[in-house]
Amino acid sequence: MQIIDRRLNQKNKSTVNRQRFLRRYRKQIKQAITKQISQRGVTDIDQSENISIPSKDIGEPTFRSAEGGVRERIYPGNKEFDQGDRIKRPPPGGGQGGKQASDKGEGQDEFAFEISSEEYMEILFEDLELPNLKKNKLKKLINYKPIRSGFNTDGTPSNIDIVRSLKGSLARRIACQSPLKKELSEKEALLKEYIDNDQITKRKEIELEIEELNRRIRSVPYLDSYDLRYKNFDKLPQPTTNAVMFCLMDVSGSMDQQTKDMAKRFFILLYMFLKRTYKDVEVVYIRHHTQAKEVDEEEFFYSQETGGTIVSSALKLMQEIIHDRYPADDWNIYAAQASDGDNWNDDSRVCHNLLSTQILKTVRYYTYVEITQREPQNLWHEYVRIKQDFDNFAMQKIAEQKDIYPVFREFFQKQSQK
Repeated sequence: MQIIDRRLNQKNKSTVNRQRFLRRYRKQIKQAITKQISQRGVTDIDQSENISIPSKDIGEPTFRSAEGGVRERIYPGNKEFDQGDRIKRPPPGGGQGGKQASDKGEGQDEFAFEISSEEYMEILFEDLELPNLKKNKLKKLINYKPIRSGFNTDGTPSNIDIVRSLKGSLARRIACQSPLKKELSEKEALLKEYIDNDQITKRKEIELEIEELNRRIRSVPYLDSYDLRYKNFDKLPQPTTNAVMFCLMDVSGSMDQQTKDMAKRFFILLYMFLKRTYKDVEVVYIRHHTQAKEVDEEEFFYSQETGGTIVSSALKLMQEIIHDRYPADDWNIYAAQASDGDNWNDDSRVCHNLLSTQILKTVRYYTYVEITQREPQNLWHEYVRIKQDFDNFAMQKIAEQKDIYPVFREFFQKQSQK
């Protein structure tokens, strides 16, 4: 047997309730995402996710009618208690279904559900922004502001206009039921004429017709998919400014595969955040060991090239690219650097001079993450000195995968919420 469902709204019927649930328990969902993101692979960060939150966090107070006063009851079959006996309290967890098996006190199942990749990304990057973004010369970067533009018969459940939909429902029910109700009134009046007559057969025919009319009136649905009206929005271009993000990653021999994977995870988060939040933000990828090279996205994340460590080579290349293609008067310039902290001893001072005398005077915001579990090396100490002198420089250490997302949020949290 083959079943074909041709209903217009056969899927996602409970989306409105789902969106209400996500709004109500957003804090618990965000906490669950923060815990689980460290378990994701480099290439599956933007996939859907199964989320579990404690059932106690979704409990809501309810009103119940309780019997007051002192009451005495007699229960049949009692052979153990007499009047006035005190009954012991039942053991913990007794008589409650849905509990986890445990030999140490009570347990409770968690509430598990799946959120889509779109919902996951929205929660992942909410409350984040590029710091110190300013309007320079208005060129390519355009944000779109949604503006109301009437109503539509198609749209997402979150944009349903309840008043318009109910008005449409009322109008449809009046139009569908009025002829039936008019005919019903005529049949009921005709039936009264046959009450005193002996035409039993005729009366039964009219009664059957009345019953059928009542059935047809009841079958008119209260709310149909044709009644739904959605708020329609058009995108109004809001010109802002140009922005470019430089991604500098250390791929030297001291960076083992696990460290490189964590660096890639950080940059993938950054890339998805930029593409989701802003339009046409340019991203420049730079890989370096003893020499630095500008590469494309594919080579940046998947190339196996390695070598020694001279961090200043990446900073010098970045400075050259800024001079040639991204003048500071026209562009908002950002940079994110990831390394394990190992560097040629004399080169760390060169990095300090490049950042303090040239780069940090032109960039809006510069972030540095050191991915290591060892004690800080000379590069970290040089960067600490820079942080004391420049408020547009931020640095954090990442020791494990679970540290990546909290550090990322710390870097790009909206300034008004810091």
